[in-house]
Amino acid sequence: MLRHRRLRAQSSGPVAPRPSPAAVRPWFVYLLRCADGTIYAGSTTDVGARTAAHNSGRGARYTKGRRPVAVVYQEACESRSAALAREHALKRLTRFEKETLIAGTPGLPVPSTVEGKTRGST
Repeated sequence: MLRHRRLRAQSSGPVAPRPSPAAVRPWFVYLLRCADGTIYAGSTTDVGARTAAHNSGRGARYTKGRRPVAVVYQEACESRSAALAREHALKRLTRFEKETLIAGTPGLPVPSTVEGKTRGST
């Protein structure tokens, strides 16, 4: 009987394709300026909620003792894996490079992740 129900449910007509999870929830990388002046990089699908979590002490251990934090930069990514790769690249930047990125100054040497290579690899 259960198999019969499945067959009927499947043959009920055309079904709209489900949107991919990436299309529903875009990913972002962000930089936070902590109260002590340090810069923290992270990734999430909801920057506002994640910032609130950091400020309430439920975020990363690093930011827990450096509250309050404020978002100073955010960037949209195509997928979770792209966001994690970009977060890793941001963490590899020097403080000067992060400050330049935050200020929006052109000419920043941003690590490239094209073809799986990053800055410094051959």
